[in-house]
Amino acid sequence: MQATLKKMVTFGGVGLHSGAPARLEIHPAPAGHGIVFRRSDLTPAVEIPARWDHVTPSKLCTLMDDGQGTTLSTVEHVMAALAGTGIHNALVIVDGPEVPILDGSAAPFVRGILRAGIAMQAAPLRAIRVLRPVEVREGEAFARLAPADHLEIDFQIDFTDAAIGRQEKRLDMANGAFLRELADSRTFCRQADVDAMRRNGLALGGTYLNAVVVDGARVLSPGGLRHRDEAVRHKMLDAMGDLALAGAPLLARYTGHRAGHAMTNRLLRALFADPAAWQWETCSPALEDRLPGAGVAAYDLVATDWAAA
Repeated sequence: MQATLKKMVTFGGVGLHSGAPARLEIHPAPAGHGIVFRRSDLTPAVEIPARWDHVTPSKLCTLMDDGQGTTLSTVEHVMAALAGTGIHNALVIVDGPEVPILDGSAAPFVRGILRAGIAMQAAPLRAIRVLRPVEVREGEAFARLAPADHLEIDFQIDFTDAAIGRQEKRLDMANGAFLRELADSRTFCRQADVDAMRRNGLALGGTYLNAVVVDGARVLSPGGLRHRDEAVRHKMLDAMGDLALAGAPLLARYTGHRAGHAMTNRLLRALFADPAAWQWETCSPALEDRLPGAGVAAYDLVATDWAAA
């Protein structure tokens, strides 16, 4: 069955790149609505469906575009939270061009959604089953989708900074794994990259409290890491949000090697460009039980209460 929120929930903060105040509301929506973003600061308000074909390539974040010049950036963390809690229908209202960064992870969004409550809807849920492997590459980086009975994410990263280095992790995303394993992992960057971005008018809202900042072997953010492998966990979180832009739960194994937002979007475009590579499937109760949002509860985030925004 499809699901939405029982009531509206609000989040406030700043945009990571603009540094401007940002407010986001997630509202319940009827069955079949899907996830839709609305820019409420514009007259008239502009709506952008949360779908792969409304993404404009960007290396720094996931950037949505209505096709007429209106954009909304940094949607990946709230999309990951919605997918990870099994929300299929919602209207997400943002009062500017950027989603608030909060603590740099998806945990505050997850916590707010669970506090609002999840409402099951009397409508069947359809998933997208991947039927054969699809892959995109760029140099040493690649992203791949392969057939599987539920969503799995397998990710590898390799950075010269000793504080990150080479990390890899693989997870079956069923039954609350996103909440327990990934949701609290924060975005990360090098101090040199922060300095370069700020010289170019970016990352104006970034701080040591909403990102993990490293410099060689040092972690500069207060309190250090939440997980020894927080960096690869965050890349998996990003992939979860970017894959949610398929428009329905994916039954597939995703593998990312040095992949980012733009590459994952290219992968979805390659998938949907090949009608023989996927099919719609109405979810049985047994299949629904294997989806990421099945059976999630507040206690799945107990370990990260200290990170609440």
